[in-house]
Amino acid sequence: MDKLGLNEIRKKFIDFYTEKGHYPAKSASLIPRNDKSLLIINSGMAPLKAYFAGTETPPSKRMTTCQKCIRTGDIDNVGKTSRHGTFFEMLGNFSFGDYFKKESLSWGWEFITKELNMPKDKLWATIYEDDDEAFEIWKTLGMPEERIVRLGKEDNFWEIGLGPCGPCSEIYYDRGPEYGCDDENCKPGCECDRYIEFWNHVFTQYSKEVDGSYSNLAHPNIDTGMGLERIACIMQGVDSIFDIDTIKHTVDAVCKLANIKYEDGNPSEDMSVRIITDHLRSVTFMISDGILPSNEGRGYVLRRLIRRAYRHGKLLGIDGKFLSTLATSVIEVSKDAYPELLEKREYIKKILGIEEDKFNKTLDSGLNILNEYIKDIKKSNDNMLKGEYAFKLYDTYGFPVEMTEEILSDKAISVDIEGFNKCMTNQKNLARNNRKSTEDEAWKESADYSNLDKTIFTGYEETTTEAKLIFSGDYSSNVRLLIYDKTPFYATSGGQVNDTGLIIRGDRKLKVTDVIKENGIIIHLINSEDYNEAKAISIGSRSKLIVDKNRRHKIARGHSATHILHKALKNVLGDHVVQAGSFVDDEYFRFDFNHYEAMTEDQIDEVQKIVNEKIDEFLPITTNEMEIEEARKLGATAIFGEKYGKIVRVVKMGDFSIEFCGGTHLNNTGMIGAFKIVSEAGIASGIRRIEAVVGTKVWEKLELKEDLIYELSNALKVKENDLLHRINQLVIQNKDYEKEIREFKKSELSTSIDEIISSAKNIGDNIKYMTYEFKDIEVEQLRNLCDDIKSKIESSIIALSTINDGKIVFILSVADNLVSQGYNAGKMLKESAKIAGGGGGGKPNLAQAGAKDRSKIKDVFSKIEELIGGQ
Repeated sequence: MDKLGLNEIRKKFIDFYTEKGHYPAKSASLIPRNDKSLLIINSGMAPLKAYFAGTETPPSKRMTTCQKCIRTGDIDNVGKTSRHGTFFEMLGNFSFGDYFKKESLSWGWEFITKELNMPKDKLWATIYEDDDEAFEIWKTLGMPEERIVRLGKEDNFWEIGLGPCGPCSEIYYDRGPEYGCDDENCKPGCECDRYIEFWNHVFTQYSKEVDGSYSNLAHPNIDTGMGLERIACIMQGVDSIFDIDTIKHTVDAVCKLANIKYEDGNPSEDMSVRIITDHLRSVTFMISDGILPSNEGRGYVLRRLIRRAYRHGKLLGIDGKFLSTLATSVIEVSKDAYPELLEKREYIKKILGIEEDKFNKTLDSGLNILNEYIKDIKKSNDNMLKGEYAFKLYDTYGFPVEMTEEILSDKAISVDIEGFNKCMTNQKNLARNNRKSTEDEAWKESADYSNLDKTIFTGYEETTTEAKLIFSGDYSSNVRLLIYDKTPFYATSGGQVNDTGLIIRGDRKLKVTDVIKENGIIIHLINSEDYNEAKAISIGSRSKLIVDKNRRHKIARGHSATHILHKALKNVLGDHVVQAGSFVDDEYFRFDFNHYEAMTEDQIDEVQKIVNEKIDEFLPITTNEMEIEEARKLGATAIFGEKYGKIVRVVKMGDFSIEFCGGTHLNNTGMIGAFKIVSEAGIASGIRRIEAVVGTKVWEKLELKEDLIYELSNALKVKENDLLHRINQLVIQNKDYEKEIREFKKSELSTSIDEIISSAKNIGDNIKYMTYEFKDIEVEQLRNLCDDIKSKIESSIIALSTINDGKIVFILSVADNLVSQGYNAGKMLKESAKIAGGGGGGKPNLAQAGAKDRSKIKDVFSKIEELIGGQ
């Protein structure tokens, strides 16, 4: 059997089934699409439900995927065992009414015996007890009858409620008798660890009816699932997922940062390493798919995982933020299969860093409060934390209640979850009632306009309209809303912001600050300064409605530019580009679109060139209303997620672009003037965002850059043409200076050795205790200095500190012969650093800690001396 890496197994599987005519679909997002029954994708089949149900047409009747999945049902066991995890990948091949059992099992057997070279004598199969067809197929493939095990409905029949269901066949690997029990009849289905199931083939051939009977499906389906991590364990000959090559990469990164060894005789440290490693994989993938930390739904799952991992990092003595750094270890080994990880690397690190900062600010305070609760519980001989206290930790200090439960479980204390949930419900009800009362006040008169006719919009043809007031009311305590029978004012919709302007009634001029649309009724909101004037206008009177034409044209410039940009992106990146959202105002616009990777500089330049060329061509911009099917035949592009009626408005930019659109536009593309992309970035998994400016805003951007160049030239006292050369000179000089500083510090450290040794204190019969305070010295240099001193002075204990960027770092080093006598650097420094408001730890021979209070450095040194003397 070949010892294959996890990434290699994944590739072999996808390539194998692609050759068998399967469409190789990319992993779906962890966020379910059109499926409210799931919070997060938890199986390979979950994203394909609509295909199995027949409500959507699959891209092919044969598909294969490697689906990223998250399950949090066993989260409390993650870390406690080496088997449980929250994130995993599921390999699968699927048939939607195409092939069935024979092909599924035959190809499965071919893959594991020929592609993976798994020994046939180690393989077993289980089938549903009545599935003679599967039994005969396995026999034909060469599986001995004694290794085909019939199991009951609970083990080998898949069904969830009513509807499609069917038997399944699972493939097992025999790990050998050393993993088994003493039962001579031990085989798959036994509770021991000898046989490990790694691939399940589900044959969806029946439909369960209301009366409990089963009918045959006209088109049976195949759904298989093989855990990638599990098959990797088998192929690599390891017992735990944490020993697989890709996951071990993160384990090693955690251990290196914590300065510990995994499985080195410390079970609590091992548990923390496993928790950090597993949760880090989950949160990295979740953030890359657009999930953000929050207090509800999948965002709460993400926050809970981040905070649980962060707390266990602190238990290992890791100082400061570390998850944002360690995320790179996950990205490094998975980026080829999931390029969005590399594309979103900085975004992932940023989100993790922000969340770590938030939790770090309250972690110590929350733990102190919890410790006080624990003392009170013990004093009262109780074993339960009140629900209101658990809610305070959640609401004030950001402790997920599950984390509170986990911390208290070590103290044999439970949490009153019912009381906690009651507090949570009360808070939500209070918030809901407050919001409702505010809404009631804001809309106290507005309910009456629901029976009005839809407003006639004249803004496509004109910017000034005389209209009749048909409704007037309060939008809020100081903002008035006015509704007219017709209006030229465009209401915010389709990504385009509203018009502003004036309503003139006689000598009264009212400023329109916002325009909104509800069920076809256009509502004008009047500036608070003009509230009384607006209230005085009587129903039925006529007014002149005037749109700010200059602002309208600026907005139209941006909106027309988005259409050209959309088509240019398709030309440069591919037809897969689809608009996913936009925002257009008179200052700038942003345009969101589907794309799987960051645009290169060349691609950005090419898109800018195309858009500006189309501006220079002065293409006519025309609009027409037509039936939606006619528009589709013309090739008009619809916006994903937008709802359209039977009649749609179609906007054309010459022969270059044609789209559905209800916004306002220019007469020709030349009126846009100019176009410049300001930024391009990812905002969610597979979604990119371009921010751009048009017209005079391009000139303003150019002015700012010219001012910057002028200021830099003056500061560096060179002409603009020589600016780059001068900057390169300074960079080289700076590197030389940095090198000189490093050499100087190295020399300074060397001269410090004698001073440190000469200041040594004698403690007891043979211990030399030395201390020294540094500034701006790297931690690694301090470690090397300790090693140099220990090589010269036997039985030495060295305590050093340095202040870097305002942060204090302590290093404590203990000679090996003193470690054997029981002196422990990790324990001594962990206790001593508390004096300076810090914490840390490490190994018996070397420890590190961070702290906050500079005035307590000598006190920390004294505490270490006291601990040495006490021992």
